[in-house]
Amino acid sequence: MFNSLVKTEMVEINVRQIKKEDDPILARIIKNTLAEFGAARPGTVAFDPTTDHLSDLFSVSKSVYYVAEVNGEIMGGAGIFPTQGLPDDTCELVKMYLLKESRGKGLGKSLIYKCIEFAKSQGYLRMYLETLPELESAIHVYQSLGFHSLDKPMGNSGHFGCSLWMIREI
Repeated sequence: MFNSLVKTEMVEINVRQIKKEDDPILARIIKNTLAEFGAARPGTVAFDPTTDHLSDLFSVSKSVYYVAEVNGEIMGGAGIFPTQGLPDDTCELVKMYLLKESRGKGLGKSLIYKCIEFAKSQGYLRMYLETLPELESAIHVYQSLGFHSLDKPMGNSGHFGCSLWMIREI
């Protein structure tokens, strides 16, 4: 007979909308993540001035930014935005970044599902995103959730440094 003792850690996960005081923490997570993958370059959110003021950016109608907390600590977030130039029925999944220690545990998928739920409630029919080849693990997550590649960008995000574009029906 084999006996084992498994110690588990209680984890409290909270997903909530962004607050003004979250701005510096989230900006740091976004910029550090891009730097970690060697992708912090002009034309990405690392150089986008709105990254430092996300709570202001997401005060726009039909937009939302969700913050993921684990045991009270911010681990990252993701948002929906009505990017200029997109069709009215299409939103953009934006600024989806997580701290290294929270990746690979389903938190990103949970954030995306929450964003999809919001997008549907706003009448969107499609969700678009822009990303970088360096963010390979994120691309696999997007593909597993039904996103497929596009040949060219949609809309006018201003993120000319992104070279991969994806979309899915919602």
